[in-house]
Amino acid sequence: MMRLRQTMILLAAAVATMLTAGCEKPDDTFRVLWRAGRVPEQIIARFGAQTGTKLAVETYSSDEELLAKLSAKGAAYDLIQAEDHIVEALAKDGQLRRLDHAEIPNLKNIAPEFLKLPFDPGAKYSVPFLAGFDGIVYNAETVTIPVVGFADVFHQQHAGRILVSDDAREIASCALLAAGLPVNDMSDDNLAKVTPLLADWLQKVGVYNSTDPKNVLVNGQADIGIVRSDEAARLFAANPKYQWVLPAEGFRMFVSALAIPKTARHRDTAEALMNFLLRPDTGKSISDEFPGYNPNTEARKLLTEAQLDNPASYPTGLDVTKAEMFSDISDRETQVRQLVTSLKLP
Repeated sequence: MMRLRQTMILLAAAVATMLTAGCEKPDDTFRVLWRAGRVPEQIIARFGAQTGTKLAVETYSSDEELLAKLSAKGAAYDLIQAEDHIVEALAKDGQLRRLDHAEIPNLKNIAPEFLKLPFDPGAKYSVPFLAGFDGIVYNAETVTIPVVGFADVFHQQHAGRILVSDDAREIASCALLAAGLPVNDMSDDNLAKVTPLLADWLQKVGVYNSTDPKNVLVNGQADIGIVRSDEAARLFAANPKYQWVLPAEGFRMFVSALAIPKTARHRDTAEALMNFLLRPDTGKSISDEFPGYNPNTEARKLLTEAQLDNPASYPTGLDVTKAEMFSDISDRETQVRQLVTSLKLP
C-alpha cells in the first residue's frame, strides 16, 4: 500500500489550490464527498432537513481525484461514496473507520450476498449503496448484426460509431475477459497478450465518455458501446430501441459503497445518514433516480413492474455471487493507464 500512499500524496499536491477553500469549512458542517453525476442530492438534502444537519456536498470526477481530496491537508470528509476496489484500498491503508452496525439497523435490508463481497467481507468498513454491471448497449434501429459479445461491439461495421468509458482499467478489463483472462490479473504477460486486441479495438472507438454516455447515444454520436448498466437502464426506459446485453465472455459487477474516513468529525451523523439511505422508502427514491441494481431487497419490493423488468437494471437469471469484481491493483494502475493511452488514436 506504500505505492497507493505515495500516489495519494502526489495527487494531493497537484490539486492543493483547488481544495483550499473546500477544507476551510466550519467544524459543524457535515461534509459528503460523492462521485459527480451520481449524487442523490435531493435525498441527502431531505436527511439534512429532517435532522437539522448542516450539509456540504462535494464531488469528484475520478478515482484519482477522490484519493487526492482525501489526502489533502486538513481534509475532513464525514462520508464518502466510492467504488469497491477503492474502498478495499482505503481500508487496507487504514484510512477508514470501522462501522458500528448497531447504529445502522437498516443493514438488515441489504441482500446477504452484498454483505459478503470480497472487497469488504462482513461490511466492516462500508455499506453497499448501488450496484451495476459493465455491458453492451446498442441502438437496435441502426445496429444490424446480432450482438452477444465484445467482438460484435468492435465489428468493423461499427468503426467510428463506438462508445466506451474513458477509464483505462475498464477498457483493459474488457479485453482480458475477451481473452479469457481474469479481470484483475494485470500482469505484464497478460497486458502483452491483450495489447493487439486493445490496439484493434481502440482504433475503432468514436467516443470516450464516462460521465454522460447516455446522451452520446441519444444524440446519435454512437450506435453501440460498452457502458454501465445504470446508464443503459435509463436509455431502455426512455426508448426500448436501446437494447442491453451482458457480454457472453463475462462481465464485471461494480458496487458503489458508502464509507467513513478516519478523519471524519461527525461519525454518528455519518452512520445515521447511512441508515437513512438504507430505508426501504429512501431506497425506492434512489432507484427512481439511479436505476442500477439496488442491493436493498426491501426497497426492491417497492419498485414498479416496469423498473424490475428493465433488463439493464435487473438482468434475467443473474447470479451476483458469480460476477467478477475489481480488486485493488494500485501498484499496476499506472502501467494500465499508460498502455491504453498509448494505443488511442491521436
